[in-house]
Amino acid sequence: MTAYSVPATGDPGLQPERTALAWSRTALTLAVNALLSMRAGFVVGEPSLVVVGAVLFAASGAAVAVGTVRRRQLSGHRLVITPPRGALAGVAAATLLASVGGIASIFAGGGS
Repeated sequence: MTAYSVPATGDPGLQPERTALAWSRTALTLAVNALLSMRAGFVVGEPSLVVVGAVLFAASGAAVAVGTVRRRQLSGHRLVITPPRGALAGVAAATLLASVGGIASIFAGGGS
């Protein structure tokens, strides 16, 4: 996918801010899921949940980085319409991993 950009004409409105906030919310959600997965892993003694939490922390950092890039792309003289390569697939994979970690923590805690 190649980057598609258009000239920034006048006031872009709140769209760049909404995009940046969406990436920030995604990063925060991934970080909270990482904490919950790690806590469940430590409490139950399940190292795989701790690993899931660590991976989610890395994904949270990546979401912050992508959000920063998108904020810069959408606030310049040219608006870059397409997101960074692989960003959407990465967020989808991180969301799937967070879901699996949450479900695994429920089942890990249910055995005691």
